[in-house]
Amino acid sequence: MPILDIQRANKAFGGTRALDGASLELRQGEWLGLLGPNGAGKTTLVRAIAGRVRLDGGQVRLFGCALDGSAAGSAARRRLGIVPQDFAIYPRLTAAENLWTFGRLLGLRGSQLAERVRWALSWIGLEDRANDVSIGFSGGMKRRLNLGCGVLHRPEVILLDEPTAGVDPQSRQRIWEMLDELRRDGASLVLTTHQLDEAQSVCDRIVILDHGRDIAAGTLSELIRETVGSDRRVTLVLDRTPDAALTLAGVQIDGKALSCRVADVATELQSLLKRVHDSGLGIEDVRIEAPSLQAVFLHLTGRELRE
Repeated sequence: MPILDIQRANKAFGGTRALDGASLELRQGEWLGLLGPNGAGKTTLVRAIAGRVRLDGGQVRLFGCALDGSAAGSAARRRLGIVPQDFAIYPRLTAAENLWTFGRLLGLRGSQLAERVRWALSWIGLEDRANDVSIGFSGGMKRRLNLGCGVLHRPEVILLDEPTAGVDPQSRQRIWEMLDELRRDGASLVLTTHQLDEAQSVCDRIVILDHGRDIAAGTLSELIRETVGSDRRVTLVLDRTPDAALTLAGVQIDGKALSCRVADVATELQSLLKRVHDSGLGIEDVRIEAPSLQAVFLHLTGRELRE
């Protein structure tokens, strides 16, 4: 049984349909990527899980309990952690004061709260800045504090909305390590992000939304196989522009670059290299590109810009 199960979620705001039958499942210990263009319904779906939006139709179940305002649903939602994209911290409070405040809001008290604040300050790397007012923190420090405030109560399911937005590469890497630590400790994660390379590297499975519907779901290899195919693109950068004598089926020539798609790199690349060599051309560089999540995403949602 999935620990988070959303079936046929529907929600309209006036004449705009934000969700139109979206469904997804989150499994125990899984890192699930929730992707989609602007306006696809991601934020509305996350808000429905968090209890900030009431669906017009469909159902959200967490740990087997319907999140419908019942006592059982409210108890299940207390096992949920939320890390929003916008900083949900008090800028005039110190790092420690922010953690104490959110800890109390999350139901922690006494020695348990004190222990969790100590843990969080160490985990987010702000022990030496515990008594500094957070308004002066860097973007990466605010992101880490934001994350610490959202998971202080040891949630079993964590909703992450663009958790690395606007931070430097070092801070981004540290945040991914922190999140992976939570996952190893048993948490299940739902990640919404526009950074497709990051989702590709960290997520176990991916759900793609568009126009309020789930249009694809699976592991990266499954999505690639079902959409763009698993062929590699091979590009050879030659020492000069080849002449018309070098004609091969499926090969594209753009200046000094020669490219084609191959199903078996081990055998087809060798044949291509021999043909180029026999033509008297030198090779300055060889690039092999595997199909990516970005290719899948654009294949499914199109290339037009959305606001």
